Amino acid sequence: MDAILETAKELHSELIDFVLDAEGDLAVSLEAFSAEQLATFSQSQYSGAVQNEMVLNMFLTEGAVGDKKPVDIFLESHPDLSTQQRHIVNNWQRSFAGLFVANKISDDSFELRNWLTDKEYLVKIDSKEQQQLKRAKEGEILLARIVPINDSLWMFSSPITLMGRLGKPKLAVAIGNFKTNYKNYLYGDAPELLEEAWLSVEKYHQRFIDFFGSDEITLPGYELEQKLSELQEQVTQSRLEAAGIDSSKSLKEMAQEADISDEEMAEVADGMGLEAKAISKVLDSNKTVKMVMPKVELPAHLKKAEEVTVLSFPRWGQIFLTNYTQFKSLLENGNTDEQINADKLVREYLESPEIKACVLSRLAEQYPEQLEQLLQQVLKRPQFNLEQDYVDLLKQFNKTLNVELPEVASVPLHLHNLFQEALSEVKGKSNKKGKSKPKGGFGS
Repeated sequence: MDAILETAKELHSELIDFVLDAEGDLAVSLEAFSAEQLATFSQSQYSGAVQNEMVLNMFLTEGAVGDKKPVDIFLESHPDLSTQQRHIVNNWQRSFAGLFVANKISDDSFELRNWLTDKEYLVKIDSKEQQQLKRAKEGEILLARIVPINDSLWMFSSPITLMGRLGKPKLAVAIGNFKTNYKNYLYGDAPELLEEAWLSVEKYHQRFIDFFGSDEITLPGYELEQKLSELQEQVTQSRLEAAGIDSSKSLKEMAQEADISDEEMAEVADGMGLEAKAISKVLDSNKTVKMVMPKVELPAHLKKAEEVTVLSFPRWGQIFLTNYTQFKSLLENGNTDEQINADKLVREYLESPEIKACVLSRLAEQYPEQLEQLLQQVLKRPQFNLEQDYVDLLKQFNKTLNVELPEVASVPLHLHNLFQEALSEVKGKSNKKGKSKPKGGFGS
């Protein structure tokens, strides 16, 4: 085993023992962090031991005691570490969990590609891991957490889950599950992608306001679906224009104007990993080119709803509600005794994971006194004070004020293509066998 890998493994083991043996604030922080993370993993298919070890490794760089992370406390407690050792530990701030495909496997290393961001890593393994991974095959998907050893080498820092060689539908589901369980690592090694994704949410929010004239609209479901389709078409058109592309022309026409032959286009496509048959079909057709963006599509129950209210936020994205006007009516009328469903409605807004904290925050800002009185009555807490007790109320009902990247956020092209291909594959099988598509992936 390489000397630097051996040093890194020993340091990592020491850090784990340091955290597990800790008392006081560090132990309290670990307990709270673990409880929160394990609650997120409650629907995960992975074993408890795998989850626990993954959470412990996450805590090393994500946990906090005051303004210090566990790795910082460890370094302060070990002043005798060499400069190289301290550099290795400090580098672990860059660690992250990911879904990787094994591009190449050798006796002492794995060449991995992170499916979420398309970035590649050379991961060194020790003799114990060689035994654990001896059945791993190239092309197989791995769920793992990796940490840097130096600027070019990495190592595993948690249990490695081998998921086999997954077809596109199963891979899309696996990525969807990863997104649910490891939200902070969606683009863990690509901050530039994360920044672009957040920026796309803000841009769509502004487009929404420009199109509808407000950040709050209520329409029948069928009409809302039509309007959202029109909005999406406008956004697509705007992106084409910004890229200098004439959307009224087909790919073949643009290639001809640029004096590019069909053969040259095929060569370009081959360089991009596209099949010759696929590019030939495009060239032979006069289909208009469209830029790709996440599609905002209403679920079936919303399409048929008599009314749907959409609330748009610059960070939270768009929230769809079928009873928002009813809730506002409760607050505006100020007499819940006459509202038979008041208790049920309020509890739905508190308990439903689909109704985010931003919705309640909006109501609290617009109707502070009325909402306070309503909550006092429904919760049977006459002393409830909205200003003082609001955050604790959200915690009680598992609603976080931390914004999570919404579905409308842009996704890397390779992921979008994967999900589109997976969806087409599943639809093809469904047409033959009458089976419904599985849920998972982005925009599902």
